[in-house]
Amino acid sequence: MGMTNRERVKAILHYQPVDRVPVVAFGYWNETLEKWAREGHITQAQCDGYYDNSPADNEIMQKLGFDFNWNSCLGGNVNLLPAFEEQEISREADGAIIKRDGNGLIVRVKPGVVSIPSEIGTTLTDQQAWEEHYVARLQYCEERIPVKALEAARAGDASRDIPLALHCGSLYGFVRNLMGVEELSYMQVDDEDLYAEIINTCAEVCYKVVEKILTFGVAFDYAHFWEDICFKNGPLVHPNVFARYVGPHYKRITDLLAKHGIDIVSLDCDGKIDKLLPIWLENGVNTMFPIEVGTWNASIAPWREQYGKQLRGVGGMDKRVFAQDRAAVDREIERLRPLVEMGGYIPCPDHRIAPDAIYGNVAYYCERFRHVFG
Repeated sequence: MGMTNRERVKAILHYQPVDRVPVVAFGYWNETLEKWAREGHITQAQCDGYYDNSPADNEIMQKLGFDFNWNSCLGGNVNLLPAFEEQEISREADGAIIKRDGNGLIVRVKPGVVSIPSEIGTTLTDQQAWEEHYVARLQYCEERIPVKALEAARAGDASRDIPLALHCGSLYGFVRNLMGVEELSYMQVDDEDLYAEIINTCAEVCYKVVEKILTFGVAFDYAHFWEDICFKNGPLVHPNVFARYVGPHYKRITDLLAKHGIDIVSLDCDGKIDKLLPIWLENGVNTMFPIEVGTWNASIAPWREQYGKQLRGVGGMDKRVFAQDRAAVDREIERLRPLVEMGGYIPCPDHRIAPDAIYGNVAYYCERFRHVFG
C-alpha cells in the first residue's frame, strides 16, 4: 500500500524518501473555470460551486489528475472583528467607485477590472483613529475559534489523506491591508510608537488564536502564514525594520508550534523575497511558497545553495506552459527534475492557474508528472 499524500509531503519536506511526489496545485482563476465549463471539460455546477477545498475543487482536481490543493488550511479569525461595513464614498466620471472596504482601507474599484483595487487612503490615520476604530476589533475572544471545524478535523485525523495546515494568520501583510503600503511606510518614521503598537496588537491576536487552536489536539501536518509583502524588486518593508518589529513575533509563534511537534512552517509571500528570507529562517519559518519562476526565473536552487537544507520550498512550476503545448510541458518537467532531486521541494504552479491555460495541457502535466516523479 502506498503512502498517503500527507505522509509524502512531510517526508519530502524532511528530506526523507517517498514512493512518489504528489501532484499539487493552488487552485484556479474563476475565469479559467468559466472557460473550461463553456468548453465542456467541467460542469457548470463545478464551476459555480468552486472554492478552495470545496467538493467542486476536489472533483476538478481529481479529473485533471492533481492530488490536492496546497491551500489546505484551517485557522481562526485573526482579522477585524467585526469588520467595517463596506461603504461607497463617491463615484468618478470613468465609473470607478471610491469606497471604504472591510479593513477600513479607502480604495478605488474599477467595474469589470479583475485586479487588486488601488489604495488611496485609510481610516487608520493616527492614534485617535486606532483607538476609536481598531483596538476593540483586534482583541482575542472565543468567537474567533472555529470549534466545530476543529472538532471535525480531529475526528477525521486517522482517515485524512490530504495534509492539513494550521493557518497562523499574518504578522505584517494584514497591517498593510489596514493601511496601504504608502501610509504604513510613512508611519514607521512619523509615529514609531503607534507603528509598533499596531504590529504588536495584530500579532498578539494571531498568537492567542494559534495557542487556543493547539489545545484541540488536531494532528496538523504543518503551519502556514500569509504575508504578500514583496513586489518584483524586493520587500515592501525595509528588512531591518521587519527583523526588529516582526521577527520576534514569528519566533514566538514558531516556538509554540515546535512545542506541539509542528516543525514545518510555510509562508505565502508573493514577490522577490530574497532579502526577507534570512529573517524568516532565523525565526522558524522554513518553507517558502510560491517561488516566482514566471516573473524573474526565481528558483529554490540558489536559496538552497545559500541557506542549506533548513530551507524548503513549494511552488516554482512555470504555469505559462499550460498556454503552450505538450512539448513545453515536457520541457518544464525536465527543468523541475534536478530541483526535485535536491529534496525538500514540491513543485506547484505559482498562484492560480490562469485563463490562458489549455485544459488538455494541464491534464497532460499531471499525467507526465506522475510518470516522471512516481
